[in-house]
Amino acid sequence: MSKHLILVDRPADWPADLPALPVMSAKDYIDADDAAGLATSRDLRVVNLCRNYRYGSIGYYCSLLAEARGQRVLPSVGTALDLSRKTIYEPLTEDLDEDLQKYLRGHDGQAMRLWIFLGRASQPEFQDLADDLFERLPCPLLEVDLHQNSRWQIHRVRPMAFSDLTAEQRELFTAAMEHYLAGTWQSPRRRSAGRYDLAILHDPDEAMPPSNPKALKSFIRAGKRLGLDVELITRKDYGRLAEYDALFIRETTSINHHTFRFAKRAEAQGLVVIDDPTSILRCTNKVYLAELLRTHQVKTPATQILRRERNLELEAPLAYPVVLKIPDGAFSVGVSKVADADELKAVAEQMFQKSDLILAQEFLYTEYDWRIGVLNRQPFFACQYFMSKDHWQIYDHKASGGTAAGNSRTLPLERVPAAVLRTAVKAARLIGTGLYGVDLKQTHRGVCVIEINDNPNLDAGVEDEILKEQLYEEIMAEFLRRLEQRTRLRYGGA
Repeated sequence: MSKHLILVDRPADWPADLPALPVMSAKDYIDADDAAGLATSRDLRVVNLCRNYRYGSIGYYCSLLAEARGQRVLPSVGTALDLSRKTIYEPLTEDLDEDLQKYLRGHDGQAMRLWIFLGRASQPEFQDLADDLFERLPCPLLEVDLHQNSRWQIHRVRPMAFSDLTAEQRELFTAAMEHYLAGTWQSPRRRSAGRYDLAILHDPDEAMPPSNPKALKSFIRAGKRLGLDVELITRKDYGRLAEYDALFIRETTSINHHTFRFAKRAEAQGLVVIDDPTSILRCTNKVYLAELLRTHQVKTPATQILRRERNLELEAPLAYPVVLKIPDGAFSVGVSKVADADELKAVAEQMFQKSDLILAQEFLYTEYDWRIGVLNRQPFFACQYFMSKDHWQIYDHKASGGTAAGNSRTLPLERVPAAVLRTAVKAARLIGTGLYGVDLKQTHRGVCVIEINDNPNLDAGVEDEILKEQLYEEIMAEFLRRLEQRTRLRYGGA
């Protein structure tokens, strides 16, 4: 049997002037049984060209059955649902706004329409834009309307009906089909002998990534030793998530960011995900963390939530100096120390431009912060992060644009004070069963939790100083454990 198959509503929808490719009606595909080989052919690549993909339609069920049969299908059910409403697909494309200005610089007019056929742009000068859109919304036939008021924006994206294509569009589609079959179908991503496929999302251009390149290579090696096929991916691989069994996010996470969308989509598609979207949601907002820890009586520095509308007066036991924080800052960004009421007012006014709520927190200076790594509710590494030279934070973001960081020291768990380990595990368990880095200060008044990170640093030469390759194997082993548990549940095993 051919390795690819074109689905249409009716055989007559595929005109004689188009290439003689394997074409089947949607009805015949749905009715296919094992005798036809379709229900068991996991190597089949399906291009679904049905008239629409709305929920419950014939086109929808073709994609659904293809996925159930283990076949690669375009569009996936997830993409079909994404395209059903603008409110669903808009979050997937909103981060393209800045790129749009670059792609359409110098283009005249207030509106433009672009067709994207199997990833190929109808106007070659906009191929980069087509690549970005097709990676987010991989659908065979897309019509994209772009509008310009003060700046270019995506007004609408919708799937097109193959049977409605004009002669000119069919010619463009034929060229796109030949290009697509020659590339993707004949040379798909090779699968190794690994039992499962795991994707690591990273950004090779990130200035302060949670794992350096040497650590990423160690994750790949550790996965291979355990029978996992580990591949590095970037944000451009959003449309390929369904190819994998698990997703490990090694890029700094944020809610209004593609990392959160990756986590949401991976979870929706049944992948094992670390960081899972719930952990990202809980950890990346310091207001949520402050309230969560207070509710469960986990000791923290004295904290007060400040609102834009109320008087900015500190309540007992807070006293100057205090630390002001925006809720979603990371790596000491969005954190300032203020010495008096005037400075508090000035800094808070700047922070309120980004958030309606900010935090005022007791200033507790220590020589270093503890970082306890917790995986599935168990501690597995411990570090001491020292303050940057002549600064009160671990990271010192210079006015000139550079960043200085303090030294670090990694210790075996048996050398960590019991109160530090106990508090870290208690705090992490309030978030979930994922991978967390709990930051704590050890003071004369006891151990305080500063924050819980859903995406803790795991760098070669730092966090792995004690465990070496075992650190990477422990994380890959947790993925394997979850994958095998998922498989047992899916197939009714014990």
